Order: sequence, then structure tokens, then C-alpha cells
Amino acid sequence: MSQQVRRLHKTRYEPFAAHVVEGRPTVEHREEFCVINPANGEDLCTVAAATASDVDLTINHAHAVFTSGTWSRATPLHRSQVLTKLARALETRVPEFAEIEMKQTGRAIREMRAQLGRLGEWLDYYAALLRTQESFVAPTQGQLLNYVQRVPLGVVAQITPFNHPLLIAIKKIAPALAAGNSVVVKPSELAPISVLEFAEMAVEAGVPLGVLSVLPGYGPTTGAEIVSHPLVRKVDITAGTTTGRAIGSVVGRNLAAYTAELGGKAPIVIFDNADVPSAINGAAFACFVASGQTCVSGTRVIVQSGVYEEFMKGFLMKVESIRRRMGDPSNPSSTMGTVISPLHLSRIHKMVSSRSSSTKLLAGGEPMTGASDLDGFEFSRGCFYPPTVLENVGTEDELWKEEVFGPVVVVKKFETEAEGVRLANDSKYGLGAGIWTTDLSRAHRVSGMLESGLVWVNTHHRNDPSSPWGGMKESGIGRENGVEALHAYSQSKSTIVNIAPPEESRVKDDWFAESAEGKRYG
Repeated sequence: MSQQVRRLHKTRYEPFAAHVVEGRPTVEHREEFCVINPANGEDLCTVAAATASDVDLTINHAHAVFTSGTWSRATPLHRSQVLTKLARALETRVPEFAEIEMKQTGRAIREMRAQLGRLGEWLDYYAALLRTQESFVAPTQGQLLNYVQRVPLGVVAQITPFNHPLLIAIKKIAPALAAGNSVVVKPSELAPISVLEFAEMAVEAGVPLGVLSVLPGYGPTTGAEIVSHPLVRKVDITAGTTTGRAIGSVVGRNLAAYTAELGGKAPIVIFDNADVPSAINGAAFACFVASGQTCVSGTRVIVQSGVYEEFMKGFLMKVESIRRRMGDPSNPSSTMGTVISPLHLSRIHKMVSSRSSSTKLLAGGEPMTGASDLDGFEFSRGCFYPPTVLENVGTEDELWKEEVFGPVVVVKKFETEAEGVRLANDSKYGLGAGIWTTDLSRAHRVSGMLESGLVWVNTHHRNDPSSPWGGMKESGIGRENGVEALHAYSQSKSTIVNIAPPEESRVKDDWFAESAEGKRYG
């Protein structure tokens, strides 16, 4: 292992939980797994998976810390100050975290620097909400003062994915901590390093030990143990729809709250009056950022016939430019990185190879080998798949209906606005969608008709801590970001105080008096 990697992160990680940090080992032996750089197959570090005992000890301690009030009943000002301090600490380590993310995901370094540079905004946003959110007084009848506050839920569990390891984790962690909960995170076993490092930073910034714990491991074992624990009061996951259904059934049995950001098959609808060069650039970004490994990736490009030929000519030129400039993900000039693992590479290629005979392959379609035109990097060392474009895909075909989660795009022509909307909505998913048009009325009209939790007009993949993020249909339940997320990690509590004078209460509130006239009920 190189000296650079040693400086970036440890060679071995254990669960980040109070009993581990304080040197109180569990009885069970921990299974270990390696985190592998998908660009070159090299081992980055070894991680000890959390055992069933780790899960139980961690959640019980998190619950004890919650009931102690150290964090849960700390003033909003105090929690706000800690989150702000954590945001500043994170900003100083962005270059380091960008390299860690690049190595564990295979994504291009330019992507990771841009993405991670914004992470402090989520912590700052929820720190600000803590200073500005107000309780309210309900207009209760009679001489009663009814004030309503938001209080935390307790121990909350979060299951985070490999594609945006630290971004998605912080999107969940920030509102959960702001609300006063104890948080237990299970990061993806493919990319856990940055989340484990962040948990250590949180304690250094003032988050009490036990308030934020990270339990690495596999979903069917560690993940299942966490989400089924009876002390967990909310589960928040980002995963595939099948996983989301399975976890949701477990959470429901415990009567816990549930938020799930699941799969997607985002349509990009390009109308005749779109600015075509902008639409080409925007569609390329939507389709191929993160090598297509995002739930809002533009996987179905739906183009009106009047600009179809012009768009396709420019889009395929852009695709070829992206492919030609792919190289070592650590190269700032590299356009696109790898997919996450050999298993994912095989799955993507199998879906592309199984296309129907009527489908026409316009670009890509084979795992990359040979030397990069950009920098000579040997593609066969890693899990590289080129930007891939297919035409004439039927709406019943797997490539139209199912999430590929890779740099694979299907393109379809449409004639009328109604047809474009119908094709866009022809999916069991409803997370993200894009519209390209210069007609303001059409933009608002079509947005209103699209069955999607997020609709971008003349842009794509824009994200902000204040903007609710979540899906319709089989793309999930609940929302990340914004005030909604803070409320989802808290619950309302009414306190009702009788403010009538005692002499009045003695008369009016004696329900079982000899004379029941004029007595109040409810």
C-alpha cells in the first residue's frame, strides 16, 4: 500500500461505536472484508464487519445516551454550534475526502471534488434551522395554553449506498442530529471509509460518543440486525426498490417511522423548441455523471421528432468525446470513472447484451480494455464501461423498464406533447425527470403532469439542502432535505396548561359535582 493511501485513511477499520472505541470488545469474532479500488483492483483497507453483539450493544448504548439527554435535550443553540463546527472541520478535509471517495468508488476526481465541496452546506442548513424553527401555540378552546414543540424520535438507523457515500450519509445524518436523535449508520460495504472517518470527526467536533455510530457490514446480516432492533424508532434508507420493500416490512412490524429513497428510471424529455446545444450538454450530464450510478440518472432520453436528428448527431459526438477522454480517475482531466465492482460491470453488460433484435446500439456496449487515449491508463485493470446509447428500445423491454445503474441510455422519438408525457410516465419509478424547452407555459404544464418527485427544467441533478428530495410510485416514500427532513426526524408534542384561576377551575372542572350543568368535557 502506497504512502499516499496511508496518509488518506487507515489500513484497517472497526465499527465506530462506544464499546469499540472504549476498548470493550464483543464476544463474537468479527468477519473482515476488503474495500477495493474498482479502477485498478487494489485493496484499499480491511474493515471488520459489525456482529450481532455489536449491533445490540451499539443500539442499547445509543438509546441510553438518548435518554440521558446529553444530546437529545441539549439546547437547539448548542446542537447548532456543534453542527457548524463540524461543517468547518469537514471543509478543511474536502481534498482528502475527495481522494478517498475517488479511490473507493472509482469516480473521477473532478466529480468528487465538486460534490464534496458542498457537503458543509447540509450541516450549515440544519444548524440554521435549529436557530430559526419556532414552536407554536394551538388555538385551543377555553382557558388553556396549548404549546406544540418538536422533539426527537430516539435511536434512528440509516442505510447508505455506495454511489455517493459521504453525500447521502450527511444528507441523512445532518437532520437526524439536528433533531436530537442518536444515529446508527450502516454504510455500503463497497465504500464505507469516508463515513467511518466522518464519524470520528463528529466526536472531535463535540457530538457525544454514542450519538453517531457507524456499523459497517453486509446488508443481509448487519443491516438486517439494525433495522429489526426494537429500540430503533426510524429507518432511513437509500437502496433499490426490492431492498426497500423488504426493509419496509420489517420496520412496519416494529411500528417505526420509515423513509426510503429507492430506484429510478428518469426520463429526459426534449421538445422541438429546446435550445439543442444546451439540451445535449444537459442530457450528457444527466446520463453519465457518476457513470450513470445515480437514482436520478437520465436513463430514458425522449426527443421530439422535429429536433431528433439534430440532437442525436450532437449527443453522439458528446458521447464519443466523453469516452475518448476517459482515463485514470485520479487524473483531473478524466471525464468519467468506473462502475463500482466486477459484479456490477457484469450485470450492466448482461442487460445490454440481452437487448432485443430490434434495438440498435449506437455507442458503447462493451467493457473497456486497452490503453486510455487520455493518459495511457489500462482499462482492463478496472471496471470501466463506456457511455452506451441504444435506439429503438421497446417500452416492454428490460432496458426501458428496469434500472441499469450504469452509463446506459435508451433514446426514443415522440411526436406530440401528450405522447412525450405518456412515454415519460411509462415507468414504475418516479424519482427524477428532466424537461428541455424554451416555452415557459409548456415547462410548467408538463412538469405538473409528470409523475416524479423531482422535475428539472433546462437543467438536471440540481440539489440543495433546502430542496425536498424523494420519489413517487416505486421510487420511495418520504423526503430528504428541507424542513420536511427535520420534521421526519422529530415528532410533535403538545403541552396543554390550564390557565384559569383556581376558583373558576373548582367550579367548572368538577365533572362529578352534584350539579353537572355547565361542566366541560374535552
